[in-house]
Amino acid sequence: MANQKVEKPPSSLQRQTGVRMVLSYTGIPPSWLDKRPKLPSRNWLIFLSVTSSVLGLYIYDRRECKRIKQTYIDKVKHLSEVSLDPFESPRKVTVYGAKWPGDEEYDQGIKYFRKYVKPILVAAAIDYEMIPGKRYGDIANRVAEDIRRRRRLDQGLDQDSDARRVLPTYMPVPEREKRELDGGVVIIGRPTFKEYMAGLCKGWTEGLQKVDPDEELSRELENDNHFDEIEESDNFGDESTPAEASQSKPLPISSQAAFPVFSAVHTRRTFKSSATQPESGSSSSTPLTVIPAQPPLLLVPFTNYIGITQIPLMIWGFFNQRHKVRSGAEAGYRLVKNETRPIEVPEFEDCVVPATGSAEKTLSANHGDLDFDKQAEGYYKKSLNTFAEDTDNIRQKYYDTLPKKLATARELARGTREHTKDEYDNPPPTEVELRAERLKKERRWRDDVAGWEIIKPTSNVQWDERLKGALRIFVEPHDPNNEDTESP
Repeated sequence: MANQKVEKPPSSLQRQTGVRMVLSYTGIPPSWLDKRPKLPSRNWLIFLSVTSSVLGLYIYDRRECKRIKQTYIDKVKHLSEVSLDPFESPRKVTVYGAKWPGDEEYDQGIKYFRKYVKPILVAAAIDYEMIPGKRYGDIANRVAEDIRRRRRLDQGLDQDSDARRVLPTYMPVPEREKRELDGGVVIIGRPTFKEYMAGLCKGWTEGLQKVDPDEELSRELENDNHFDEIEESDNFGDESTPAEASQSKPLPISSQAAFPVFSAVHTRRTFKSSATQPESGSSSSTPLTVIPAQPPLLLVPFTNYIGITQIPLMIWGFFNQRHKVRSGAEAGYRLVKNETRPIEVPEFEDCVVPATGSAEKTLSANHGDLDFDKQAEGYYKKSLNTFAEDTDNIRQKYYDTLPKKLATARELARGTREHTKDEYDNPPPTEVELRAERLKKERRWRDDVAGWEIIKPTSNVQWDERLKGALRIFVEPHDPNNEDTESP
């Protein structure tokens, strides 16, 4: 009897006290109250560890982004409280963002500015104008054209329109130039910097005559034999003589003999001195010996990761947005504080880039401020190394199909044959349309190759020695309160 095991009463008959007794009257099943906690399984532990770590990194990074941005906003927001005269305009800057090589979305640089630099400028009540480059070379052409327009106004070759003069916000040319100097220019990334410097050199060294690019290109292409009448149109090139084949075969875009616009003088131009650069077409034959002061430059580093091989960098950047926020906020703060220094560029032995594309020899391997964000060129897609050759192949394929399209257009126009059923549904282009299409394609191909020649990694930043006294760079202000450090 003493060894008999006494059975315990069921849990429902056990005396319940405290929280357990209270919960039993709520309708919770007793089995839930008797459940004992235990550690999760191995797989659950792995899942919870990874998920919590990733979520923690994300939350920490975004919290730091808000803190850093708010820190810099608090430093400059008092400037927005300063009252202005009703007819006084706020400080205004111009933002340039060139197309990143290999990315179909041309406005990635502008998006970077909007997300990381713009909040600081808005907090300081600084106005801005954004100018994106949709294709290679757009920024260079835009800057060069703006400079030529300014020079023509300064020399009296052009005048402001009467409609512009009657506006209440109209400002004379000297006042507009002064406002530009008080503002500044924001350069997003190395491709934009290269295009902007190329536009400066082109605008201040070339002539002031007005030239229609389409008209100039059409005159150049009118004698290339692609629209000439060909005997025996049924055989396109199979039975043609070698002389006819050589006349009808288009030369590559990069051929300097056929297309002088792509010679080394035009596409890889860097300028040694203004004393030997007369301004053709201007009102004076005297060379421009001094370039006037230009708006100071805010150089904002920017790297766009694209491609499968750069996916790890994209993932790292997703969890480290605070570094971009800090870089953009610091850049915006430099512009707001408006402290500048002259551009630092060493003396060059020879500022003319060889036609082979090799790097020029200088007195120093360091090019100073011209090396801004140079490491970003290492992230360009490798396929861009053959950009000119690929464009030549596309152009060659187009000209291979052009004779057949041209023959069809002429046959239908002269009535030598009837339209087919497909031609009734989808009328083929006429000869006039083919000429317009060819002109448009040639212009795009040439502009793309010329723009790529400016920004490709093997090309140096174009430079004119006269710009040394005209360009300034925004620098970090001497602010003892600027002690924002990232928490560990």
